[in-house]
Amino acid sequence: MNTETLDIQTVSTTPFTDQRPGTSGLRKSVVDFQKPHYLENFIQAIFNSLDGCAGKTLVVGGDGRYYNRHAVQIILKMAAANGLAKIILGQGGILSTPAASCVIRKHKTDGGIILSASHNPGGPKGDFGVKFNISNGGPAPEKVTEAIFARSKELQSYKILSCPDIDIDTIGTVQVGAMQLQVIDSVDDYQQLVESVFDFDQIYALIKGGSFRMCFDAMHAVTGPYGHAIFEKRLGAPAGTVIAGKILEDFGGGHPDPNLTYAHDLVEILFGKDAPDFGAASDGDGDRNMILGRNFFVTPSDSIALMTANHKLIPAYSKGIAGVARSMPTSRAADRVAAKMGIKCYETPTGWKFFGNLMDAGLANLCGEESFGSGADHIREKDGVWSILFWLNILAARKESVADIVKKHWQEYGRNYYSRHDYEEVDSEKAHDLMEKLDANLASMKGKKFGSRTVDFADDFSYTDPVDQSVAKNQGIRIHFTDESRMVFRLSGTGTRGATIRLYLESLELDAAKQGLDAQVALKELIDIADEVSQLKALTGRDKPTVIT
Repeated sequence: MNTETLDIQTVSTTPFTDQRPGTSGLRKSVVDFQKPHYLENFIQAIFNSLDGCAGKTLVVGGDGRYYNRHAVQIILKMAAANGLAKIILGQGGILSTPAASCVIRKHKTDGGIILSASHNPGGPKGDFGVKFNISNGGPAPEKVTEAIFARSKELQSYKILSCPDIDIDTIGTVQVGAMQLQVIDSVDDYQQLVESVFDFDQIYALIKGGSFRMCFDAMHAVTGPYGHAIFEKRLGAPAGTVIAGKILEDFGGGHPDPNLTYAHDLVEILFGKDAPDFGAASDGDGDRNMILGRNFFVTPSDSIALMTANHKLIPAYSKGIAGVARSMPTSRAADRVAAKMGIKCYETPTGWKFFGNLMDAGLANLCGEESFGSGADHIREKDGVWSILFWLNILAARKESVADIVKKHWQEYGRNYYSRHDYEEVDSEKAHDLMEKLDANLASMKGKKFGSRTVDFADDFSYTDPVDQSVAKNQGIRIHFTDESRMVFRLSGTGTRGATIRLYLESLELDAAKQGLDAQVALKELIDIADEVSQLKALTGRDKPTVIT
């Protein structure tokens, strides 16, 4: 379609006051985004923050949730009206978040707009999100998101091309007004990248050998096409290895968060009779992952530690890595590996953007978060399929089971018993009251005894970026004990209703004879101490967490 002769409309509007992007962009309910001018205002604010659109190229794609296709049409028409030179679009408006980062970097674009609310539910009553990624492929840093917010508050109009809906399903290049639109295969660029990282021939031999079986749960989210193309077609896994592989606008009514609670179908398969050797799941936009062995769950904190310990088995990292980075709430299992291997381990606030500077500066190659995210410097986002391929490469090289690999790791480095308790949709006022009361008591905690444990230090985590010296304050309350156990309290910014209180619990066990306990049993005293310290149950009225991982 050549729409060069069609009109550009300038539509009058008024600012919305609630369009400040968080660490993962602007995330709201679909109903919010459906308000007249709401999406258009935010897209125009992004364009206005670019210091001129002429000559710029952006990548656009999303996770296929409800409202994705409609939003793509609006963005394309607005991009053409605002004078962008080119948009690279995933076929059908589909790009996983890792694939979008890959395409931005490969094609050296000026950034990208990613449409997703990540692991939040979809559908007409679900959530939607818009995130801007910069030219390195990573999430926009705070100075960029604040500039977008500033533009949103002063907006008086937006520009949009008046034309019929554009064909977004046919691969190829067309003109939209004066702008070039290139529709690309959603998987190809990403698959080429991961094939350059891992030993696909070795993984293929493992899968085609006949004795190894795997199951990948795409949760009716964006990684279905990636799973079919990479695991089944390229690596030889039989048809049916990918379950819930069709992208559905409401994710099949499920919650596309790959954890033991929401990925229950996969959990039942891996903990059932005649279970496969390996199981994995990814989330709504493909940046998170869960790893399972037969009757065995690998915590995300252990996963990044195992990746670090085994990185030389992977072709791209066989010559060694400069460092590893983890978010502050993530267990310190990776720290123990890094110390033994003589590499640096960085502790950052939660949010993948904090890893970007470290990777750009060559200080860290592997990164991980306890919230089921891990990735590396091949892109600037966490990456679910990459993480699964990393594990498959380890399994192919070591020829041991998932459980045996993890247990041997614990024997060498110690087991960091770890769990996260989420209290979701808590009344915001009550949640903030809890955090304020905790903060007020931090100064007096050092030396206090709780049960068998003595407080070593307590603080509100602050981070100074070693690259640009920027400071991020108030990143979560930490209470460390002298026996290397700890607890962390944070308010999450990823929900759209109320507040989510996250409680993180960690305890180190060096005695191999005591490393086989259920994590909730091993952490029972810490769980009780956390409630005593915070009065969490009393202040929130909740007698148990919504989700335990």
